Amino acid sequence: MSERNRIVPRVGMVGGGQLSRMTHQAGIALGVDFSVLAARPNDSAALVCGDVTLGDDRGLDDVLAFAKANDVVTFDHEHVPEPVLRAVEEAGGLLRPGRDALRFAQDKLRMRTRMAELGAPSPLWRAVTTLEHVTVFAEEAGWPVVLKAARGGYDGKGVWVVADVDEAREVVERAAAEDVPLLVEEKVEFTRELAVQVARSPYGQVAVYPVVETVQRGGICHEVIAPAPGLDEEKATRAQRLAIEIAHALGVTGMLAVELFETADGVVVNELAMRPHNSGHWSIEGARTSQFEQHLRAVLDLPLGSPRLNAPFTVMANLLGGDDPEVYRRYLHVMAKDPEVKVHFYGKEVRPGRKIGHVTVMGDDHQDLLARARDAADYLRGDHK
Repeated sequence: MSERNRIVPRVGMVGGGQLSRMTHQAGIALGVDFSVLAARPNDSAALVCGDVTLGDDRGLDDVLAFAKANDVVTFDHEHVPEPVLRAVEEAGGLLRPGRDALRFAQDKLRMRTRMAELGAPSPLWRAVTTLEHVTVFAEEAGWPVVLKAARGGYDGKGVWVVADVDEAREVVERAAAEDVPLLVEEKVEFTRELAVQVARSPYGQVAVYPVVETVQRGGICHEVIAPAPGLDEEKATRAQRLAIEIAHALGVTGMLAVELFETADGVVVNELAMRPHNSGHWSIEGARTSQFEQHLRAVLDLPLGSPRLNAPFTVMANLLGGDDPEVYRRYLHVMAKDPEVKVHFYGKEVRPGRKIGHVTVMGDDHQDLLARARDAADYLRGDHK
């Protein structure tokens, strides 16, 4: 620990997005020093955090210097290149999660290989480099199939559902031209999408949150219902145990989000994220300990907080930008109509389809909550004709 921080540790978060912004807010109550490495002065976290370093949040020199200025470094995205992470660790920087864990969230081929080694339920998949590889796989799994970029995808980017050879050819040729490694997966027949979040500390303590239902449209999470309505208790417990087993096996430190497909036979692992995650924003109001506070507790190796629910149900709806950038003036109507709705705005420039905030509401009836959350998000977006 540095001389300045012998009493209070200094946590640095690489990336200036909304996850850093909300982690900073949790850090205020904990009384820890919190700093952000942001690419731009108008990044979401840079607008509110008192200790901001501007630089390349994926570049060796800036990330290395940032790590040297902090006692522990964590991340609001998985896009720091592995050679940069290696150099930081070799220089003595403390990364949580570390490079050995992060690689499974950065590279879907590695993740799928490791899930197979662990026996975790997964879709059929294969690494592919040619159109022939895709067509041979599709003969086994059936069309349509899902092509994924092994690295760099998020919010539906880098994922293509292709119905036939012609659609597959377009993706494979583009990936080859851009030197993007691909994998192909079967298109899983699922009833809904679920997610489990688990926090793990270096000590090995874990805290697992209730299984939630996520509503995806166009590859973007629109709503989260916590806990997942009507989910069989045994299936929920199996999903939580699966998330805990993955966290231990991968050596995760901090928050791990395990995105799942619910099928007739159980759950199937879809994606992993090693950071606070959109599926956990509901926990700010809806849980005893938010995912952001929990992440800080974990990376600092503090005892973890309770993930218990504060209400029978909590619904979170993402606020996506519309054509009208004047979001703030619409607060008046939303707050007056439903005083129990909580509005979170990320201070980001409004663009159509961009995540600029979220709303949360708690209560007993998840269908009523979902309708209220959607109504608030729609109005804030400008869809109130």
